[in-house]
Amino acid sequence: MIKINSLSIPLKYNENTVKTAAAKAIGKSADGITKIIILKKSIDARKKNNIHYVMTVAAEVKNENAILKKCKNTEKYISYSPISVPKIRLSTRPVVVGFGPAGIFAALILAEAGARPIVLERGEDVDTRKKKTDLFWQSGILDEECNVQFGEGGAGAFSDGKLNTGTHSPLIRQVLKELADCGAPSEILYQAKPHIGTDKLLVTVKNIREKIKALGGEVLFGAKLCDFESKSGRLVSCTYVKKGEKYDVETNNLILATGHSARDIFRTLLNKGIEVEQKAFSVGMRIEHLQSELNRSMYGENAPIELLPPADYRLAVHLENGRGVYTFCMCPGGKVVASASENETIVTNGMSYYSRSGENANSAVLVGITPEDFGSSFPLAGAELQIEIEKAAFAKAGGKYFAPCTTVGKLLGEISDFEIGKVKPTYLPGTAYVDPREYLPEYAVESIKQALPMFATKIACFGDREAVLTGPETRSSSPVRITRGESLESVSLKGMYPCGEGAGYAGGIISSAVDGIRCAMAILEKGL
Repeated sequence: MIKINSLSIPLKYNENTVKTAAAKAIGKSADGITKIIILKKSIDARKKNNIHYVMTVAAEVKNENAILKKCKNTEKYISYSPISVPKIRLSTRPVVVGFGPAGIFAALILAEAGARPIVLERGEDVDTRKKKTDLFWQSGILDEECNVQFGEGGAGAFSDGKLNTGTHSPLIRQVLKELADCGAPSEILYQAKPHIGTDKLLVTVKNIREKIKALGGEVLFGAKLCDFESKSGRLVSCTYVKKGEKYDVETNNLILATGHSARDIFRTLLNKGIEVEQKAFSVGMRIEHLQSELNRSMYGENAPIELLPPADYRLAVHLENGRGVYTFCMCPGGKVVASASENETIVTNGMSYYSRSGENANSAVLVGITPEDFGSSFPLAGAELQIEIEKAAFAKAGGKYFAPCTTVGKLLGEISDFEIGKVKPTYLPGTAYVDPREYLPEYAVESIKQALPMFATKIACFGDREAVLTGPETRSSSPVRITRGESLESVSLKGMYPCGEGAGYAGGIISSAVDGIRCAMAILEKGL
């Protein structure tokens, strides 16, 4: 088969439409193409009077070599081939701590190898987790061990399930294929900006868990890592607590995929002499617009909205003060959700379902901060800054897990009074007006104020005074990095593999899953 790039396809299309476009691109008739596969699909909305899809396809045709020589927009199609997982029985069962994307894919690879991994997840299974999360959103009753941050699927399970990544790895295709095989929509295999949606992601995660168990793995929920032991610089065991009882597990290999919110684990590591570094991260607020107005901003007044997906965006500016401000985790047709994992703190995140049919669009507006902003060389100073912001937000909004909010017009001083207009906050249990300076660092607030008008020059609805800003967003990435070497093991302890976003080596569902696979393969290659 050959790969044909950059086909212009109308918004309303079928297989014959794609075949005809592909045939035209290579100077053939449509009946000369016996098979076609869509490899990539994206929207081109640069010209509002000519919005269309751009596709890359694989086509089965005769005389492939002649076409490849003649047509510049073609290349040889190389089909996907999964990595070869060696069958191996390790001297002890490997332990995976955390069952987010990194832990899930690490455990899956180890299970496929026959290594019978033991997964320790401090939170609960997705069904129990959803009930507890819904209870928190409705009533403000928080379970510190099972919430948006902790539980099966990790923090990404209660998001938009976005699968786009800035990283490049041959393992990305393997992750997408596994997700699709276990219940995710098949179009994630070719969408330029693939997403699953929280509703479908929860089902997919459950199916992967059952696959791990069928392969001999064990998944323990409500099981929290609390200690580990070493001998001669190598891990020999770990201890977890479940329902108040402690259990020891003999193991030579532990993949630490706890996520970016496991601050107690970071403290345990420090106390046990494991090297942990400060790392840059970001803070800010969530901005909400009407999805209908975003659609008009991105597609134009006369666009056939019924044929188009809900519009999304990604924006970034570099300010004269040296700060970068950018949008993150954009959720079309979604809502802002309460995401705290510790009592009397406020944390926000964005979430949407597969349909993306909500009235509002939301995205984080984040300001990059560096260790120079922490005011301390203590490895957990970044985490302490997060806590300070989250506690201030809780107090200033009056408790009850209400989140502080304002409007763009009020923040920019364009209106004197705070008033909710056409854009209604989606955050539950509720919101209260608070000046962001009451909980965010001054430099963060000023940077956002400078960035919003700059964003408005690119997307018109960013100039809407009634757009709502709800904060704080503090958990976009980990504030630490658990230092590891070329073997992917901790530089302080052989057999411990810091992994994924929480360890500072990934930045989303896909990159975390890829890192999980890499750490699992590193264990199998050593074979200890």
